[in-house]
Parts: sequence; C-alpha cells; structure tokens
Amino acid sequence: MAVSFFESFTPQEVARISAAGTAVKVPQGWSPIWEKTPADKAYILLDGTVSVRRHGEEIAQLGAGEIIGEAAIVNHSLRTASIVALTPLELIHFTDESVRRLCEEIPAFATALRTAADERISRAE
Repeated sequence: MAVSFFESFTPQEVARISAAGTAVKVPQGWSPIWEKTPADKAYILLDGTVSVRRHGEEIAQLGAGEIIGEAAIVNHSLRTASIVALTPLELIHFTDESVRRLCEEIPAFATALRTAADERISRAE
C-alpha cells in the first residue's frame, strides 16, 4: 500500500484539505471516474479498494490514503483510466475548482498533487 496522501501535511492542513471536499460513499461496483472524460473531480480514498482500468484492463489497485483523479486535473487532460469500486468506498470528493483553490492556498498541496500525478503517470508508462 502506498503512503497516505495526507502524510506530508500538518494536522491543520489535513483539516483544511478535508473541509474543502465533501464526504461521499460509493457502493461496490460503481465507477466514480471514467476514462476519456473531462477532469472535473478528484477523490481521496478514506476506506475501500478501487481498480484502475485502462481500456477495460486493470492496471492497478489503490486503497485508503490514495488520491485519485488528480493526474488529469494537474495535466489539464482527459482521464486516462476508469476507477471501479472493488469494495464499498468512503471518499472525500473534490471539484476541479476546489483542487485549484487548495493549490493556491496550500503550496504543499500543489506540490503533493504534482508529485502524486507524476508518480502515477510514470508507473503507467
């Protein structure tokens, strides 16, 4: 399992980041992000496991503490993969606008987001 996205932030930053999003639950089998769609949202997984699929083939599984949907927002591109819930999920949902606002307000968030996106892209290549 990867290191939690929240690990590099102070407790105050974690609270600010969490407050900028909306807590949501997604049932097993649902897909909160679809390949080749606009980058209009991102999520931090609080609980559960997702399958990352490109062209219908699983390329990774992600779990609690991971951020998903960030790469397309950071790179201003369409989604390169779909996300499917393998278990019921608890997530924090962020709009693209809230992600951009957090990047402006918390420089460490922008850095962590870019790092996560770069690592995700390099793993996929």
